[in-house]
Amino acid sequence: MRPHTKSAAAFAEARRFIPGGVNSPVRAFRGVGGEPFFVERAEGAHIWDVDGNELIDYVGTWGPAILGHAPRVVRDAITDAASRGVSFGIPNPYEIEMARTICAWVPSIEKVRMVNSGTEATMSCIRLARGFTGRDLIVKFEGCYHGHVDALLVKAGSGALTHGQPDSAGVPAALAELTITLPFNDVTALRSLFMARGSQIAAVIVEPVPANAGLYLPREGFLEVLRQQCSQYGAVLIFDEVMTGFRLARGGYQERCGISPDLTALGKVIGGGLPVGAFGGSAEIMDQLSPDGPVYQAGTLSGNPLAMSAGLAQLREMDRVNGWARLEELGAEFENGVRFALKKAGRDYVFQRIGSMFCLYFTSGEIWNLADAQRSDKAAFARYFHACLEAGIYFAPSQFEAGFLSLAHTPADLAQTAAAATTALIA
Repeated sequence: MRPHTKSAAAFAEARRFIPGGVNSPVRAFRGVGGEPFFVERAEGAHIWDVDGNELIDYVGTWGPAILGHAPRVVRDAITDAASRGVSFGIPNPYEIEMARTICAWVPSIEKVRMVNSGTEATMSCIRLARGFTGRDLIVKFEGCYHGHVDALLVKAGSGALTHGQPDSAGVPAALAELTITLPFNDVTALRSLFMARGSQIAAVIVEPVPANAGLYLPREGFLEVLRQQCSQYGAVLIFDEVMTGFRLARGGYQERCGISPDLTALGKVIGGGLPVGAFGGSAEIMDQLSPDGPVYQAGTLSGNPLAMSAGLAQLREMDRVNGWARLEELGAEFENGVRFALKKAGRDYVFQRIGSMFCLYFTSGEIWNLADAQRSDKAAFARYFHACLEAGIYFAPSQFEAGFLSLAHTPADLAQTAAAATTALIA
């Protein structure tokens, strides 16, 4: 690994003009120590930094790069669209085709609206749910991140029925009081809350597979009870599938689990690497949006032709090659390599995987919620991260982020990663 001389200089310059030197906090390496490197280019499953180091990438621009970086079908689609104009602020055919595709692939979505980020999608879902129900309370789960929306940057109170407190400066306490947090996978707390305050709850928003505190899965029956309680008390069930949508299955995780939410937030994969978001659901709820209904939502760049064309190209290619089946195979092969590394190193750390998403927790015991995940040895993870980075393997620079595989990862990439992981874990 070459010294990160140019990256260090770039970071010093970035800190002069950008808060913390980064445009999203996790990029600053605060969770692992040291300084971030700067990328010059990316192709397939590999990235090259400005100092000329080549790395196997398991961040995949935090999920969107499901085909790998810069796939030809996506580049060609962007080039073709750009030749006709990069933005209109006027309806264009690409947004109709994207909407048609989403509605066809995700049965719970009858109508969908495009936005520009996952945060914008979840924010719009919350507003729409409140407008539809005429209620104010929102319920979320500890460890589930839904973007930097004021109402959702809330941590748990002292019990299941207490209001949250702001989890960020700048979020008014009065606004945080309208959000209640519960432990993920806790059916008892969920039922108790609805029994006490069900008639006041506008919506429950959940990552059906929480992937912003590492990665943990719903217990059998948990999402089913959540669906039943929302239906019984007239609350809107929102699935945040910004990460899992079109990655874990053609129709998202809701296709795998067989549960239909009322609203779904989408992003990442449907943009092919360009800024994008979307939210959709039943026509009854979606028709409450302006201009047909009283709930206002707008966006200058929503339905941008470059993002729509890139996303459509990526979705069509995934469908053409049945990419989800191949990702399952790659995920299983990757998991075998990691478990072999753990066994050889004599470690009993917890490895979690579903499809092409994964996380290695530096702790033992089962991981079902945020409290379990927080037992992890963050210092040990930081040492592991830097050892892998030195060996040419790039994982997310935080113990509490999921990793992503792409169709561009090869058996040679996975073998090299397993060897590096083994050495790092032993060390």
